[in-house]
Amino acid sequence: NHFSMSARILEDSPNARINKTILDRYLALPLEENVVQATYVWIDGTGEDLRCKDRTLDFIPSSPKELPVWNYDGSSCYQAEGCNSDTYLYPVAIYKDPFRRGNNILVMCDTYKFDGTPSATNKRKSCLEVVNKCIDEQPWFGIEQEYTFLDFDGHPLGWPKNGFPGPQGPYYCGVGANKVYARDIVDAHYRACLYAGIKVSGTNAEVMPAQWEFQVGPCLGISIGDDLWMARFLLHRISEEFGIVATLDPKPMPGDWNGAGAHTNVSTKAMREDGGIRDIEKAVAKLSKCHERHIRAYDPKQGQDNARRLTGKHETSSINDFSAGVANRGCSIRIPRGVNDDGKGYFEDRRPSSNCDPYSVVEAILRTICLDE
Repeated sequence: NHFSMSARILEDSPNARINKTILDRYLALPLEENVVQATYVWIDGTGEDLRCKDRTLDFIPSSPKELPVWNYDGSSCYQAEGCNSDTYLYPVAIYKDPFRRGNNILVMCDTYKFDGTPSATNKRKSCLEVVNKCIDEQPWFGIEQEYTFLDFDGHPLGWPKNGFPGPQGPYYCGVGANKVYARDIVDAHYRACLYAGIKVSGTNAEVMPAQWEFQVGPCLGISIGDDLWMARFLLHRISEEFGIVATLDPKPMPGDWNGAGAHTNVSTKAMREDGGIRDIEKAVAKLSKCHERHIRAYDPKQGQDNARRLTGKHETSSINDFSAGVANRGCSIRIPRGVNDDGKGYFEDRRPSSNCDPYSVVEAILRTICLDE
C-alpha cells in the first residue's frame, strides 16, 4: 500500500533520521546572561527563498537599530558578482527565537549592495516609503498564506506514489488520517509563531490534501511583511527538522487541484468606520483600473507564476480579467458577506500568489487605493 511506500521515501530524508533528543542536552547548557545568539534572516536573489546565519552578541538588544549591520556572500545568493560579492544586512525587526529560547533572537533583515543601494529583491525599502505616506489612513493588512507539504522526493506528502488521492471535497478543514497529513508541523509552527511574537491569527487544512494555510494579521503597515516573511522562515525551518519540504509554489500539482494563494485582506480607518462600504467600493473601482500593475506585483516572476494558478477554475478569477463581488470566491476582489451586511470592514484581494513578496503587494495596493497613482 502507498502509506508504507511514502514512509520509506520520507525516511530517506537525512534530517528525519537524526535523533532529535540528543540536541536537548546541549541546548540545556547554561550561558552567561548577556550572551545572545542572533539568527539573521534575509530574502535571497530569487525573491522567494530565505537564507540565515548566526552570530553571537554580548548584549541583549531592545531595538533593531542597536544590532550590528552585517554582510554575506551575495554571489552565493544570486545577488552579486563573485569579484564584488559583499552584500549588507540591515536589521529591521527582532523576534524571539523558538528554537534556542531564552534571550536568543531571530532578526529580519533588509539587503543592500556594496554602494548602499537596495538589492534587486529588497522590496521593503520602497514599501516602507509608501506606507509612511499613508500612515494617517492606518492601513491594516491580513494575509492568508497557503502552502503545500512535499515528501523528500518532491511529491505531495501522503499522496500515493503511482496515482492520486480521491478528488477534492473531504480535505478542507478535515480531520482524520485519510484526510490530513502532517498536522504536527502545523501545530509546531503555529505555537512557534506565537512565541516569536508574530501576529499569527489562525490556521486550517486547505482544499488539496497536504495543503495548509496560516493567517497573519491584522497588522498595521509594514509589519505585515516582516511578520509574514519570518513566519515563512519558521515554516521552512520547522519542516526541515521533520525532513519534509514546505513549498509556496502557487500550483504545485497541475490538473484538477486547487492552487495556493496569499489572499490579502485590506482595510483603512475610513473603511472600518460606519458607512465604510462606500470607501471599500471606491477602492475596488480604483483597483479595477490597475489590474496589470497588480498582477505584475503579485508574484516574483511578474505574473508568470500566477498564470499557472489564476485560470478561472478552482476558486480563482482569470488572470486576464478584473472582477469583484460579494462572497464570491471566483472574483479578483471579494467583499465578505458580513462586511456587506455591516456596511463597513475590509475587502479581500484574492490575486496575490502564495509565493508573492508581501512588501510588493502592500506597496501596490497602497499606491492604488491611497495615493491614487
